[in-house]
Amino acid sequence: MAQTFQYKVRDKAGNMVTGTLVADSELLVLQRLREMGYTPLEVGKEKKGLNLEINIKKAKVKLKDLSVFSRQFATMINSGLPILRALAILSEQTENKLLAETLTACRMDVEQGSSLSGAMQKHPKVFNDLYISMVKSGEMGGSLDTTLLKLAAMLEREVHLRGKIKSAMTYPVAVVGLVVLIMSAMLLFVVPQFKGIYGQLGGTLPLPTRALITMSDLMKQFWYIFVAGFFIARFFFRRYKKTENGRTQVDKLKLRAPVFGPLFHKTALSRFSSTLAMLLSAGVPILQALDIVADTVNNKIVSRAVTDVQSSVREGESIARPLSKHAVFPPMVVQMIAVGEETGQVDTMLTKVAQFYDQEVEASVDALTSLIEPLLIAVIGGFVGAAVIALYMPMFNIIKLIK
Repeated sequence: MAQTFQYKVRDKAGNMVTGTLVADSELLVLQRLREMGYTPLEVGKEKKGLNLEINIKKAKVKLKDLSVFSRQFATMINSGLPILRALAILSEQTENKLLAETLTACRMDVEQGSSLSGAMQKHPKVFNDLYISMVKSGEMGGSLDTTLLKLAAMLEREVHLRGKIKSAMTYPVAVVGLVVLIMSAMLLFVVPQFKGIYGQLGGTLPLPTRALITMSDLMKQFWYIFVAGFFIARFFFRRYKKTENGRTQVDKLKLRAPVFGPLFHKTALSRFSSTLAMLLSAGVPILQALDIVADTVNNKIVSRAVTDVQSSVREGESIARPLSKHAVFPPMVVQMIAVGEETGQVDTMLTKVAQFYDQEVEASVDALTSLIEPLLIAVIGGFVGAAVIALYMPMFNIIKLIK
């Protein structure tokens, strides 16, 4: 069983170097270090305290790291470099520690006779089913370098797509946070000052002013409950989102959201089309491809629809017919797939659908950016303006109250 070993060595220049390697035994670690040109000084199993620290940090491999690895790996294989040598080089030069350890473990498994896809299958947190299936098809077809380039292109598209969505979401989230801070500051520090003035004047205050003062009193006395409530609600929401029913309800709400719903819908359709197109073009069987798409589409509503389509295809139906029964797939998508089935070019048609929705996502993000800015300025002005008006309404009656 592979374990993590700590080592302390000297390089060719005489400098001290420390690090970790994953291996089955200490002997293999020593052999590997000598192959790398180091002089081993000390090798031992990694301490538990260090393992605890790594678990707390929850190290993970980002899509960007995986796409860079895929493209570099493809280039090395295309250049005639053996897989074992390529994996050794990539494990040394990658900056992501988890990816480096995973590649070292994969190299050792391949060295012992395992296939590359079989070695990757042991690390589901780094390589998902889509990645493993594509690598397996590349191995079987003798086109591993081409397959890896396709994977790199897909991962780069996904990174770009996520970046676009984050850019559309960051501004409104930041503005909402700013509104909360401004309103909290007014309720905690500004409103109490006015409350003292109103108390000296006497008289009956307008309803909006009384409501604002009540909110201020509650915030001042129980602010810790509001803060604790926010974090508790956030914790339980995340727990609920991880459940089957919770994920379904959240994804359903995302698709029906007033402003962002169409963007999430187009993103899911783009991911479905591009993933299925790539799997089919790589020669992955249709049932297996649909199973992988259902797991990787990242939306429960679309995933359930794909699973239903898979059941129908297993019984001998086409893809387009059961797909048309689900409202989440627009008629254009269904018709394009139907034409692809008639001409035997489903993967080509799906690629065109993915390109179309990629352009739609880009256009939607640009439109949202220009629409949201004035909308959120109006929201900030509305909240702050309403609070200011509520504070100054009694001022109109100050003269009467003084008399």
